[in-house]
Amino acid sequence: MTLRNQVLIWIAFFVVLIGLLYLFRGILLPFVVGAALAYLLNPVVNQLQRLKINRVGATSIVLLFVLALVLGLFFMLVPLIGQQVVGLIQRAPGYVTDLQALFARWSPEVNEWLGPERAAQVQTSISDLARQALGFIATLPAELVNIGYTGATVIGISLLTPVVAFYLLLDWEGMIRGLQGLLPKEHKAEINGILGDIDKSMAGVIRGQGGVLLIDAAFYATALSLLGLNFGLAVGLIAGLLSFVPFMGFAVGFSLSIGIALVQFWPNWWMVVAVCAIFMGWQFIEGNILYPKLVGSSININPVGLMFALLAFGALFGFVGLLLAVPLAAIVGVLVRYGVAKYKASALYKGPNGDLDGDVSAA
Repeated sequence: MTLRNQVLIWIAFFVVLIGLLYLFRGILLPFVVGAALAYLLNPVVNQLQRLKINRVGATSIVLLFVLALVLGLFFMLVPLIGQQVVGLIQRAPGYVTDLQALFARWSPEVNEWLGPERAAQVQTSISDLARQALGFIATLPAELVNIGYTGATVIGISLLTPVVAFYLLLDWEGMIRGLQGLLPKEHKAEINGILGDIDKSMAGVIRGQGGVLLIDAAFYATALSLLGLNFGLAVGLIAGLLSFVPFMGFAVGFSLSIGIALVQFWPNWWMVVAVCAIFMGWQFIEGNILYPKLVGSSININPVGLMFALLAFGALFGFVGLLLAVPLAAIVGVLVRYGVAKYKASALYKGPNGDLDGDVSAA
């Protein structure tokens, strides 16, 4: 088989895959979450098997522990979080009005400092930013209904996801062996190398970035609550859970927190500065310690490419697309890097006489 035919076959395979994802996008969520859960927990199940526990028993123990943990956190935290989110949604229009009144009170000083025209522009910009940030929270329930995840749907997904994860975990090794048996023997070693890079990248996405996201949510929620910020728990969780989109979690959380802090603590500037310090300090820790340690260079995706993937897959597949965007972008990144390496090793890049750079320098 020629290289051209191989490329055409792989392109056709990916086109069919995207088509199937689009066709079944409405029912994919429990399978996507279940597969991610199985991938995440498979190393733990393997460790239990090394302790002479059979696969069924190890899978049951791990999933029961995870379900007990999730249900415990659900019953402990959801009532409190729900109360704060509902309160924040109800209070959002009042916060916008209070901020506008606060800015109007500052107008003489700001006009004297910046000039009337520039001061009016700054006031309008800040008011619009506060309205958009607080309005984002108010639209969340409607958005969830629009994408079809009502209470009954969420319950159905919650029941189906553990079942999917259980059966995938139970036969994980068998599925891997089956896929290995389908690989063309001539290129098996090379394909396994690519799959190893994809596995490393996926581990960075699901385990590494997922860990960073949860740590972000826990830190912001705890720090803002201890500071005494109104609805600090809800704002912190929103900031942390939105951090899978580059800079979005920080931007939304920072805007919400500063807006609420100005209304709540004014004229105590130190409390507003403290809120600022929480976000700025944690951004430094996340960028220089957490992200390099937990994720490292395994994902290696440009933030602009990641944002494009999130928007594109979100537009095509809805909420499922948002879940799939980062893993698929990581896979595409591995394949692109492999393609570039093959191209640079080919005669198309080097020329018919080998490395042209060497020839030119010699001449």
